[in-house]
Amino acid sequence: MTDRMDQPARPSPVPEPSGVDLARVALRAAKEQARARGAAAQQKKQARRGGLRSGARADGRDPLPLGAAINRLITERGWETPAAVGGVMGRWPQMVGPEVAQHCEPQRYDEDARVLTVRCDSTAWATQLRLLAPQLVARLNADLGQGTVRLIKVLGPGGPARRYGPLRSPGSTGPGDTYG
Repeated sequence: MTDRMDQPARPSPVPEPSGVDLARVALRAAKEQARARGAAAQQKKQARRGGLRSGARADGRDPLPLGAAINRLITERGWETPAAVGGVMGRWPQMVGPEVAQHCEPQRYDEDARVLTVRCDSTAWATQLRLLAPQLVARLNADLGQGTVRLIKVLGPGGPARRYGPLRSPGSTGPGDTYG
């Protein structure tokens, strides 16, 4: 007794395409060729008119709203952190309160060191801001993203402008270097 599994499988005979099948294949090929010729003709026509034109649907060539264009520029250039810190400088009174903002003003932000420099109008306010610095760093990082500001450098009031008069020597730093 021989098993059917032992016998090699016979290839099934492929029927020869008949006239109707040949006509369908020829029609499909003709449609594809016509579609390709039409697309090529459309591209030539667009090239003569000055390139692609915008249609009824939105695509990548349409103008962007100003806010979206600025956001895309900031992202492409990697300016997210400086832009965010600049926004905080604009919202400084809301971040620290009106009383502190009246006496302390942010001066600059060093992106590499992640240090925000703030100048105060008196030494008392500089001391007060130094005491508030850890809470302020935490508030800024919560608003801007963790690690954006590592340190707040507090500067006291600047001294008066150095005056240069007829009794000053060039390169003088003040009255202390005149006598010794």
